[in-house]
Amino acid sequence: MGLSTRKMEILSAVVKDYVKTAQPVGSRTIARRYKMGFSPATIRNEMADLEEMNYLLQPHTSAGRIPSQKGYRYYVDELMQEERLAEEDKRLICRIFSYEKIQEVETLIRQASQLMSSLTNYTSLILGPGLKKSAFKKLQIMPIDRQRGLLVLLADTGVMKNKLINLPQALSQSELARLVSYLNQRLEGLTIDKITAQLIRELRRDLYHHINFLETTFTLLEESLAEDESRVFLGGITNIFNQPEFGNIEKIKSLISLFEQHSLLANLLTRPLAGIEGIIIKIGRENILEEVQECSLVMTTYCLGKEVVGTIGILGPTRMEYPRVVAVLRQVVDQFEKL
Repeated sequence: MGLSTRKMEILSAVVKDYVKTAQPVGSRTIARRYKMGFSPATIRNEMADLEEMNYLLQPHTSAGRIPSQKGYRYYVDELMQEERLAEEDKRLICRIFSYEKIQEVETLIRQASQLMSSLTNYTSLILGPGLKKSAFKKLQIMPIDRQRGLLVLLADTGVMKNKLINLPQALSQSELARLVSYLNQRLEGLTIDKITAQLIRELRRDLYHHINFLETTFTLLEESLAEDESRVFLGGITNIFNQPEFGNIEKIKSLISLFEQHSLLANLLTRPLAGIEGIIIKIGRENILEEVQECSLVMTTYCLGKEVVGTIGILGPTRMEYPRVVAVLRQVVDQFEKL
């Protein structure tokens, strides 16, 4: 059975008020603040019906009501109106994506993560681009002085690995350039997980006479193959502990332990999004990990160019400002796609 227009208005008001105050909401509060034209008695009866239908909960007999998980879900799916971000907030987001300021994608992700947490007062999580599924783009050597250079491995997603090397004195600059060109031709377009140990052995054999210099290059490639794919960048970790719902020390310990386990966080961020586009919201027990079943997680994938390279999310209490969180996420994802 669907909800009447009056019940929807009252449920929406209860959610909004509880999100602001973290206090149970009474019928008189609704009548006074939201000017719906209904008497407190009518609102009280409707709230009792909503409680019976499991959209609201009454934590204490004399207190007002709070939204249930079912109530939040109905609000998010049917009643929520997305917020328009203030121009100042938009400028803050655009500023960190300014082309002149971007040094590395990892730096950008760290900055985006911190900014999202400060704009929402929740904890942000960004699963960075995985190197193994990135395509090899370019190998470069940047001389620092006559003896040393910086070896740079760049992937198409902007992921970069670099290492300081000793430049081979026996090779001229033109010979070194030819070697780098050869490697770029052999590796271009291959995803990192396609650069197998077998291929590296073949390249070693082909370029045996330059093995001392190339050893560093191959070591960098092998390190890339072995690298953990589940790098999650966190912003505003302590924000969630400032919420009144998380005053319990056991809850805090449980979340801190989770924040240290990046493979679990990566699973939390990727499994619900399999085959799904757009922003999704997981409320309470809808989340797959027990540690966050009193939280809500709003998340979506993000692209660099046209390729989906990772996941971006915001974690907070179920008493979350959902319209604002969705608006911040959309703005950040839009900026990633424009890079």
